[in-house]
Amino acid sequence: MARLLPGLPAGHRVSTTRVFGVRHHGPGSARAVRAALERYSPDRLLIEGPPEADALVGLVAEPELRPPVAVLAYRNDDPAAAAFWPFAVFSPEWQALHWAVERDVPVSFMDLPAALVLGRPKDDDPAEQAPTEPHTDTDTDTDTEAEAATDTDDAATRLRTDPIALLAGAAGHDDPERWWEDVVENRSPDDPLDSFDAVTEAMTAVRTAHPEHDERTLQREAQMRKQLRAAVKAGAERVAVVCGAWHAPALAGTLPGKPPTATADNAVLRQLTATTQAAKVTATWVPWTHSRLASSSGYGAGVDSPGWYGHLFTATDHPLEHWLSATARVLRDHDLPTSTANVIEAVRLARTLAAVRERPEPGLTEVLDATRAVLCDGSDLSLGFVVREAVVGEQLGSVPDAAPTVPLTADVRATARSLRIKFDPKPREVVLDLRTRNDRRRSQLWWRLRILRVDWARPEQVTGTGTFKEGWTVAWRPELEVRLVEASLWGTTVASAAGHRLVDGADSLAGCASAIADAITAELPDVLGDLTGRLDRFAAASADITGLLQALPALVRAQRYGSVRGVDTGALADVAQAVLTRLCAGLPAAIGGLNDDAARDLRPHLEAAHEAVPLLPAGAARDGWYGALAEAADRRDLPALLGGRLVRLLMDADRMDRQAAADRLHAALSVGRDTTDKAWWVEGFTAGGALLLIHDRALLSVLDRWVAGLDADEFLLVAPLLRRGFGQFEPAERGNLLTAARALGGSDSARVADPGALAGVDLRVAAPVLATARLLLGEVRGR
Repeated sequence: MARLLPGLPAGHRVSTTRVFGVRHHGPGSARAVRAALERYSPDRLLIEGPPEADALVGLVAEPELRPPVAVLAYRNDDPAAAAFWPFAVFSPEWQALHWAVERDVPVSFMDLPAALVLGRPKDDDPAEQAPTEPHTDTDTDTDTEAEAATDTDDAATRLRTDPIALLAGAAGHDDPERWWEDVVENRSPDDPLDSFDAVTEAMTAVRTAHPEHDERTLQREAQMRKQLRAAVKAGAERVAVVCGAWHAPALAGTLPGKPPTATADNAVLRQLTATTQAAKVTATWVPWTHSRLASSSGYGAGVDSPGWYGHLFTATDHPLEHWLSATARVLRDHDLPTSTANVIEAVRLARTLAAVRERPEPGLTEVLDATRAVLCDGSDLSLGFVVREAVVGEQLGSVPDAAPTVPLTADVRATARSLRIKFDPKPREVVLDLRTRNDRRRSQLWWRLRILRVDWARPEQVTGTGTFKEGWTVAWRPELEVRLVEASLWGTTVASAAGHRLVDGADSLAGCASAIADAITAELPDVLGDLTGRLDRFAAASADITGLLQALPALVRAQRYGSVRGVDTGALADVAQAVLTRLCAGLPAAIGGLNDDAARDLRPHLEAAHEAVPLLPAGAARDGWYGALAEAADRRDLPALLGGRLVRLLMDADRMDRQAAADRLHAALSVGRDTTDKAWWVEGFTAGGALLLIHDRALLSVLDRWVAGLDADEFLLVAPLLRRGFGQFEPAERGNLLTAARALGGSDSARVADPGALAGVDLRVAAPVLATARLLLGEVRGR
């Protein structure tokens, strides 16, 4: 189409500029762009995307750069502020890039610079900026910043993000790519250029009917027109532009009214630069996944079925048959029997449905309907496996080593290769044997990455005996690339970065103890000396009982892991004993006089320290712990919750006999004490589980008599506290506790405090209620 771009010098008439408006990430658009470029044969190609990616175009020819991949741009001073521009093999932009690189045609990106997209407003103080999460919804579609949209109308939002989907829906099609192929591409086989002219014309009509635009869209289109003018000024005779279909009318000049001039576009861009401080950014290629291309991930230009689209683009021979064969393999992997005859029948049904619905070929709707009916026997649960693993899929791309990267990322990749760890996005369970060198090094890598907040692997519980086994769930996610960039400020290798991160974060007693435990688990002996010295100084100067309680379990775990990992933890034994000694001296006074909220917060730390003490060597310090608990339990100003908990801990440790515990319980529930305090005391005492009450008749009798003696007002007051305490018991424990309570003497009619209270009650009317109560109690007892 012949266009005269406003703002060009005299004589610069562009008679062969073509704008190819596409739907991103679709096989129909990708094929059409490739065919149109072959037909048009431009001498300059412009693609929607950040100009910082121009330096990355040369890597497209590398065989190791396999989509799905994304251009990652991040701010150098704050790597968490990042944006992604994803590409799949069926993305029109990716095919256009490949076409240009294969034919040595100059190609560049024409959208707003990432330096402005990631820039800060000039009136903001960088020191007050909140941590920025990576933009995973940034894309090469019409509105890269989803948050920039100000139109609250759902229809207008859908227009901006996927106008071709809107046109397809208006035509009665639920698959925009299938509509594109049926209506546009397949019906214009002789001249694919006419197809894009038709799309531009359709988008012109849509934008004319909906002229509202957000500010960012206007800024982006001004930048794209500026780049188009620059290409023409540079002497290009045939310029091709690949952009989102929504932008096509703005770049082709088909919108009503006079097209914006260069002066007007420059004014729009000056306003942007006047309010935004451009950032220094770095751009690189990173692997991406099909699941991150899916609209369900929150990606602004996402598609519903990236796996299906990838198959349509790559399968040139019998795509339906190959797809349903792959579907059968997915079902068989889940132990769902699927025969060859079933596949043949599903193919026939899909073609029949397409014919009935007047479609030239079966689309995804027909394929899924046939899959549900024939291969899944009508089960939506079985169909869910197909949707997740085939229709969406979890394919991961790859990038060459030559791609720009920080040294830390390069170290992770090299280490993963040496350990034969694949960057697989599909979660898988791994059990490591720490006695083998390779498994131990894998464990080191994953623990060190977790210190750096790069959670490639998540530790899991492993059944069986022995401390030499570790369980992990491993799954790589694209956003971890940004985490690695963030972590690079700590060091150039995983070991050095993890060590520096631990030392820098050890700014308190509890933090230092936790860092020591992490350093031993991740086998970072070089930082243990520094951390142990810090811990000793913190412990000597600290009067914070909560900090000491938090530090002790971490130190004990560190000592135990040292024996498995082969790390020398001898110095930690003295520090742990010193921490325990300080705890014993300060605990009784520190926990007296606490209010209920403070007591509730302290309780889990107290319990964790109590569980850790038996793991220490026997000695005066360990015996002193039980003495400190006994001294604290005798305090009159002890919070009721901790009073009951300390009695239970002492009894479970055989430091208080059951009769003494029963006497303490009886005294805590005696007349004269506050009813709420009694409930708190009971909650603390019973927190260890119901087995004690089930098997100790004396303790249960004391508690039973107290509950039976509560009047209506008291019961309503303590019921929430009792419900919270007893609600922590397992269902079987609650059932056995009810049985034990019913077995107590006088647990039926004699338990009524005031027999006269039943006078005048018609038991015949109450009979159905009593029957239901017996039924419920019987069910509970039977569990």
